[in-house]
Amino acid sequence: MDTDGSRFCERLIIFTRFPEPGKTKTRMIPKLGAAGATALQRQMTEHLVSRICNTVKTRALPLEIRFAGGNKNLMRQWLGSDFIYRPQGGGDIGLRMNRSFDDGFNNGCEIIVVIGSDIPEITGDIIQHAFEELKKNNLVLGPAADGGYYLIGLQRSAFKRATPRLFSGIDWGTNQVLAQTVAVAKKLGLRCILMETLEDVDRPEDLGVWQRTSSFCRTTDSSIRISIILPTLNEAENIGATLADLQKYRDAEIIVVDGGSQDDTVTIAKSAGVRVIRAAPSKAGQMNAGAAAATGDMLLFLHADTRLPDNFARHVRTAASQRQFCAGAFSLSIDSSAWGLRFIEKVANWRSRYLQMPYGDQALFVGRNMFDKIGGFPDFPIMEDFELIRRLRRRGQIILLPQPVHTSARRWLKFGIFKTWLLNQIVIVGYFLGISPRNLCRLYRREKGAGSRQNSV
Repeated sequence: MDTDGSRFCERLIIFTRFPEPGKTKTRMIPKLGAAGATALQRQMTEHLVSRICNTVKTRALPLEIRFAGGNKNLMRQWLGSDFIYRPQGGGDIGLRMNRSFDDGFNNGCEIIVVIGSDIPEITGDIIQHAFEELKKNNLVLGPAADGGYYLIGLQRSAFKRATPRLFSGIDWGTNQVLAQTVAVAKKLGLRCILMETLEDVDRPEDLGVWQRTSSFCRTTDSSIRISIILPTLNEAENIGATLADLQKYRDAEIIVVDGGSQDDTVTIAKSAGVRVIRAAPSKAGQMNAGAAAATGDMLLFLHADTRLPDNFARHVRTAASQRQFCAGAFSLSIDSSAWGLRFIEKVANWRSRYLQMPYGDQALFVGRNMFDKIGGFPDFPIMEDFELIRRLRRRGQIILLPQPVHTSARRWLKFGIFKTWLLNQIVIVGYFLGISPRNLCRLYRREKGAGSRQNSV
């Protein structure tokens, strides 16, 4: 959702850098090497986005990511298309922060909070606290243990009074940054509140902070075993690449549930060394059969033509550790440059985030206990994922992860992007009007061709 977010009065901005070897976390290179420093930058940014995702959704905050290095397309591919992306531009960190506030306030914002990506202990509650304090104070600062600050929030009126003095004449990169900023704020007559002090990770001696924080997350989440369930029917063209992509995740159980393929789907799956079971050719029935055979605590339902993002297991476990978690899904990215599919992506991701209604092609995941409690997928020939999510939504929060899955554009391009979208909407309306799933399935297949197997709407 790469808009300017101008209709919102609040905005959260993250400062980060696209992970490029040799240009990222350079002070860490002597300790970790260029590749290791780059991996650290990537992991810490993903960690931060995952931890604050719920707060962003709850407050309906537009999240802007100000990046250095890379470009907008690379950033979208990395973190997903649901955020606003803007380059930081040139100058020191003070000039770049001043620019980000100036742009946001000129676009109609009243309150803006800026955070860095190198504070692994930051949480959604801290972000919430900062916005609440800005209703009463002009300026909020989050002190870093090294004498800098990891968070700065400003009211629009205060910024207009303080710019550019609040960000100029500061000895950036030293232990005097916070003290100098507080002194300037006092001279400007700003009401300033200091939040809790956190440690950043910028030098080799800071790595213990990251290890402690990430170790805590792993302790919380790593005991969750994930079972990936792939329903297939004549998917020889796609299944090999999908399974090859999953092979690097040794701790995930992979189950292919075949519905009677007449091509080499089963042979390819068996040669990949994954478990293969057979079931009647019904997507709902196949997924329920896979769930019954699975041994994992978390069930992830994946289409054969869909690729999961890197480190998907960590993202799933982080989502599952959130207090209100009931189920989740990934953002949607469609593998095609067709402009109409960008519209499909935006609608799907908006619907998933704000209406909590992701669909099956977004790799739905749910805990086994909850899946069993609601009776699994309903025995429908169509709309089975739609109804499953409706039932789950009544029980808790459906979390949309910012990292996207990449799915094939074949079903949109084969029938036509607009025709497929329109048919999907007709089926959904028909479902709400009480038309039976079997009759809706007949309509769907008749319109798309009698020989086609339905995909999730």
